[in-house]
Amino acid sequence: MLNVVLFQPEIPHNTGAIGRLCLATGARLHLIKPLGFSLEDRHLKRAGLDYWPKVDVRVWNTWDDLNTTMEAGDSVFFVECQGNQTYWSADLTSPNVYLVFGPETRGIPPSVIEQEKCLCIPMQETRSLNLATAAGIVMYEALRQRTQAGITP
Repeated sequence: MLNVVLFQPEIPHNTGAIGRLCLATGARLHLIKPLGFSLEDRHLKRAGLDYWPKVDVRVWNTWDDLNTTMEAGDSVFFVECQGNQTYWSADLTSPNVYLVFGPETRGIPPSVIEQEKCLCIPMQETRSLNLATAAGIVMYEALRQRTQAGITP
């Protein structure tokens, strides 16, 4: 299964849009607290449209809480500007892939990130992309790889 992890997301519109992307790609959305908004936020629901109730969302108190549920063979990739590997060069076809994105204003903290599993989206003349845009880029590469490998969402 494809899993998208938002570590301490701050902006409800991004989370709503990513939730919609998760529904479209068959992915599960994991939210790591603290959240910068309520799950009842009207902006979250507006961005997620009427799809939000259908999104497979799991909320975790800490990264460690989610991390302890992962099994051997699961692949975890952190998506950050300073990643050492492009997202398209990573093998995103293991049975369970977790794509971890950090909060909009500060990224994934060094205490969580594993540099050898850090992916980047090449960019010119900008520091970063909108979180929902970045998630969509990497999620659809994962979907492409998984479809070519015969893995259904």
